[in-house]
Amino acid sequence: MQLTMPERYNFAAQVDEWANRHPDKPAVWEVANDGQETIVSYGELRRFSNRIANGLQSLGISRGDKVLVLVPRGKEAYGLYLGLLKLGAVIIPGSEMLRGKDIEYRVNHAPAKAVIGFDGIVEEVDGIRGQCPSLTVLVTIGKAREGWIALTELLGEQSDEFVCADTRSDELAFLSYTSGTTGGPKGVMHVHGWPYAHLEVAAKLWLDVREEDLVWATAGPGWAKWVWSPFVSTLGMGATAFVYKGRFDPTAYLTLMQQYPITVLCATPTEYRLMAKVSGLEQYRLKALRTACSAGEPLNREVIDTFRRVFSITVRDGYGQTENTLLIGTFAGMDPKPGSMGRPSPVVRVAIVDEEGNEVPQGSVGDIAIDRGMIALFKGYLNDPERTAKAFRGNWYITGDQGRMDEDGYIWFEGRADDIIISGGYTIGPFEVEDALVKHPAVAECAAVASPDPERGHVVKAFVVLKQGASPSDALVSELQEHVKKLTAPYKYPRKIEFVADLPKTTSGKIRRVELRQRESNRMRT
Repeated sequence: MQLTMPERYNFAAQVDEWANRHPDKPAVWEVANDGQETIVSYGELRRFSNRIANGLQSLGISRGDKVLVLVPRGKEAYGLYLGLLKLGAVIIPGSEMLRGKDIEYRVNHAPAKAVIGFDGIVEEVDGIRGQCPSLTVLVTIGKAREGWIALTELLGEQSDEFVCADTRSDELAFLSYTSGTTGGPKGVMHVHGWPYAHLEVAAKLWLDVREEDLVWATAGPGWAKWVWSPFVSTLGMGATAFVYKGRFDPTAYLTLMQQYPITVLCATPTEYRLMAKVSGLEQYRLKALRTACSAGEPLNREVIDTFRRVFSITVRDGYGQTENTLLIGTFAGMDPKPGSMGRPSPVVRVAIVDEEGNEVPQGSVGDIAIDRGMIALFKGYLNDPERTAKAFRGNWYITGDQGRMDEDGYIWFEGRADDIIISGGYTIGPFEVEDALVKHPAVAECAAVASPDPERGHVVKAFVVLKQGASPSDALVSELQEHVKKLTAPYKYPRKIEFVADLPKTTSGKIRRVELRQRESNRMRT
């Protein structure tokens, strides 16, 4: 299957085409945790995003400007992303759980001209504004306050019409930050043409989204997966996005799928695992559900078997990264091999290669690699040519994951080739955890690794060497965990902490996290 990128493309213009054809069709179906519903039609979303584009333009945001967006699930996220794309601005997706230091890093590294946030993030941004010289515009989707303009007030006098920027496909559109094993997060550059390629692969072939679908993709804004599924794959196909604004609870999720005509589900392996464990699972009737997908980490076979037995639904695995799109998956209509990642996408050349970039024999373990000419591959890491160069090996982009390919072309995940931790669908760099921990006065040095966990796949575990005079205790464990939560996003905190006398190191003094990971894996087997 050959894809040719159009010379000019803007995803927001494609969504506007759906609005012109079906203005009254629901685009976003929002449900609050108290059950209150808000339905936004395609026509309303078009007008809302146009007012946002006009409003931000009046504040001086223009084509090419970088804007950090820190908002939770809801109609505002859809309107803001579309409005920014219409302007030709560059969207920096950011989780609403980020802390001041995370925000400061992104704003200065980009550098970003504006932050659009919600009430819960304002204080974090205010704490670092003075260290961010590029930051000149602050917009809140909540109440106006000193230095912040309220979105509702900004939109009051704006026109419903806006001429979408005629962007080239190779212009920068998204700058997503992903954790690295060393240093700060990497700024992954994606262009306006990226959604075009993603629609052809992920939306149509994997998620199997159709125009009449009600799609519940559970990822929150701030993650590449939100851009993937709730945003691009849903609105780009003219379907309806179902948005639940409450916190994850397995019984609540199952009840919602029973109550609403949700036809497509895309959730994390952790969410599937916890739903599969619900007592009395057979009582739920998911009559509308037609297809279900999982991404973020491999899904356990027993979970796939449970959903197939109880709901007659095969949860199909998929694999991709912030740097690309869906690379490997169990595509619609394909025979699944539970436990396998699936087969390579029809538009992606995937291989298992050795350290020299040579393809390894069938069944051998090696690095999962894709052809560097793949249409949806990122354009590099912002301001970091060294990291960008290291991501490639000859004509191959090296994903950082290892796997093997069987005789039928199915690929089986074998583990990370680096030290990245994937927990409950979140990607966490050990450096971020370690950097926070060593700021505590009791910590001399530490190492963070992935520790196997039956529900989250893995959790963060920290091995901590204390300074002289400090003593291990349960109270200190809790104190260190709270310390990390205050300095970086709470999902990164170490759920397990082990105090040790020293850490394994190479002759050059580098911590051997691989040894600690192996120690954890062996411990879980015994």
